[in-house]
Amino acid sequence: MIREITENDFDQLMKLYMQLHDNPFPEKSEHVMAVWDSILADENHHIIVAEEEGSIVSSCVCVIIPNLTRGQRPYAFIENVITDEKYRNKGLATACLDFAREIARRENCYKMMLLTGSKQDSTLKFYEQAGYNKNDKTAFIQWL
Repeated sequence: MIREITENDFDQLMKLYMQLHDNPFPEKSEHVMAVWDSILADENHHIIVAEEEGSIVSSCVCVIIPNLTRGQRPYAFIENVITDEKYRNKGLATACLDFAREIARRENCYKMMLLTGSKQDSTLKFYEQAGYNKNDKTAFIQWL
């Protein structure tokens, strides 16, 4: 099942995120839970998940960003695409990205952007097969 995150999904999402950049499971501090609550309350912040057998096994984030160009149409930003290593190659990340695209269309976005830190050909081909291209824009990152 592909759906948006609910407040009860914190633990499962954080467990999945442990496979993303070797993140540790965060302590449920006041700060962490305030960030979680802020995300849940933000109508422009969508965490999409794929659930299999009662567990969250794939996810992506889709943030709708208001914009003053392109007829004031917003754009969507995709990040944190992850699938549990035991569930890869089953179309779950593609389904999450498709769900994100439907959100972007519903919100009248004129484009979607996705960043990845991966240099693996299989990952880059996956994003191209999902409809993204690496030729139209150049991304620059400044770590803070």
